[in-house]
Amino acid sequence: MKLATRYTWSIVLGRVFKKIKRVLKKAAPRFELGIKDLQSSALPLGHAAVRSSDGTPSVDRISRGNQYVLFISNGHGEDLISWRILKELHKLNPTLALEVLPLVGEGNAFQTGVDQEWLVKTGPSISLPSGGFSNQSFRGLLADLMAGLFSITWKQWIYVRWAALNGRKIVAIGDLLPLFFAWSSGASYSFIGTPKSDYTWISGPGNSLSDYYHRLKGTEWEPWEWELMKSSRCKSVAMRDKLTARGLRRHGVLAKALGNPMMDGFEHFSCPKYLQKYRRVLLLCGSRMPEARDSFKRILHGLSLVKSSYPLAILVATSSEPSLNVLEKLLRELGYDSYPQVDPNIGAHSYWHKGDIKLLLGPHQFSMWAAWSEIGLANAGTATEQLVGLGVPCVSLPGKGPQFKQAFAFRQSRLLGGVVAPCKTPEKFAQRIELLLRDELLRKRLGDFGKKRMGIQGGSLALASRISRSMLD
Repeated sequence: MKLATRYTWSIVLGRVFKKIKRVLKKAAPRFELGIKDLQSSALPLGHAAVRSSDGTPSVDRISRGNQYVLFISNGHGEDLISWRILKELHKLNPTLALEVLPLVGEGNAFQTGVDQEWLVKTGPSISLPSGGFSNQSFRGLLADLMAGLFSITWKQWIYVRWAALNGRKIVAIGDLLPLFFAWSSGASYSFIGTPKSDYTWISGPGNSLSDYYHRLKGTEWEPWEWELMKSSRCKSVAMRDKLTARGLRRHGVLAKALGNPMMDGFEHFSCPKYLQKYRRVLLLCGSRMPEARDSFKRILHGLSLVKSSYPLAILVATSSEPSLNVLEKLLRELGYDSYPQVDPNIGAHSYWHKGDIKLLLGPHQFSMWAAWSEIGLANAGTATEQLVGLGVPCVSLPGKGPQFKQAFAFRQSRLLGGVVAPCKTPEKFAQRIELLLRDELLRKRLGDFGKKRMGIQGGSLALASRISRSMLD
């Protein structure tokens, strides 16, 4: 009964959405007049304050004849994908005036382009308490609402509409929210759907209600989402894998899978001699505080239960959060002692040990350390997928969230074909680590499967080329 009700609601909502679409089209002239009245309140939110390399406010550059493209990015992983496509698009056409609007967080992934003055980070932004994962926690949703979620979303939508009225073309990256922003703006747009994959309901047991629901539709995307993708103003649609693109094509969406930008930019680094005598394990605790701190502590507790005949080197790759001070304080509390630097080529900020375990803290060393790792201990999102795509099998130990809870971890495992093994207890976590360290053939088999599931490099250039051909030529 629940499944039938949910499927009926998807049909009803699809019909309601089509009616809304017709109403908005009829109301377009009056709506545009209303948007013009709101320009004065929307511009001070960040756009007009940002200036280009020649000192001209970014809002004025369109009047100088530049072709203008606005990227809308909905999440931290989406920021990374957007950044890589933006770099390739800038290389293909350096004369493009490129803007990016991060809907979640401050958009730190784009800072290099901003510093080099070929990219403008624009529009209103806010750091939400949930880190953008309010859909996974009612408490997180309440905290986001208290922090101004509705207000900032409305201001962002006003800005996107204003940008479209002033000649911008739009590239939406993420899920329904940026897709809706792009469609309702009235501009031509491209969409890159990143968070959904049909592997999440085709892989694994497939016995949950949501699996049956997606099977009835033939895709994880909803009817109202594929209606937006079929708009005449939507010039291209790209999905993260061929399976998902094929599911959408059955509903009339001209979706393609051109590669995965998450796998671009990685190089091979030779492992230093110092680390070759250790079993090398990469630890990813996430980047959202305070969840990342709790995750780090929980993973170290699970590691303390591991029985290994070889000494372990734990490579803790971090970003800006959690800070080194937070992690070093936790290590002291857990009985780890620091020791002097061994090899500057390793890139570690500090070295720690406890028994046979050596632990290295390395800010922004993920790309290099991933190449040296045999397995991963990964309570993260995008970075876990990248590690799997590099052929490194992983183990996770989900906690209370708001992001990395059991539901998220098991969905991630299905997405990646079981190459990430989520464990419910520290004891199971330790046993899985021991198995992977012991069984080289299992590591190899899982690693090969992970590479296949995540796809090859080159997606950023392919997507940038398609955006350029479909929207800008």
